[in-house]
Amino acid sequence: MIEIMLSQIRTLPHAQQVFRRGQYLFHQGDTVVSMFLIEAGEAWLLRRQRDGGVIVLQRALPGSFLAEASLFTARYHCDATAITRVSVRQISRLAMRKLFENDPAFAAAWASHLADEVRSARLRAEILAFKTVAERLSAWIVAKGEFPPKGTWKTVAQEIGTSPESLYREIAQRRLGNDPSQSSR
Repeated sequence: MIEIMLSQIRTLPHAQQVFRRGQYLFHQGDTVVSMFLIEAGEAWLLRRQRDGGVIVLQRALPGSFLAEASLFTARYHCDATAITRVSVRQISRLAMRKLFENDPAFAAAWASHLADEVRSARLRAEILAFKTVAERLSAWIVAKGEFPPKGTWKTVAQEIGTSPESLYREIAQRRLGNDPSQSSR
């Protein structure tokens, strides 16, 4: 996030709140009252599927906003949950809107930030458009520039919209040499 924008945001009225692992920060349909700046931990923006599956739309880490587009909506369009213990700065949405509307430099920085988020969302959509786990994993690897490190596989499975078991099978296939692009692993 652009540092000058962050320093302006930190001057706005806010409350500090800690969420325990598994606790919801907000639910789809809730009225947007606050913007959430993650200060410690990790929270995910989730879209629930009809079949019970979950797609991770955003992984918010320290220094990032969760559900930035909610600055311009009355209600949240997804759920947000704490993946670890999360400390957040809850910033008044109205105060942030006022800053956006009255400070052209802030508005430009926020627009730039949102453009980066749109690019990330498009990449996730591109990955999810692939039909097979193998194609999705390959696209993820190209985008990230690395094979998923062990310990992140469950998270990667959620990011690419598959079950952890399906991803584990694909990784095992590649490690057994059944995928030429992964033969050195």
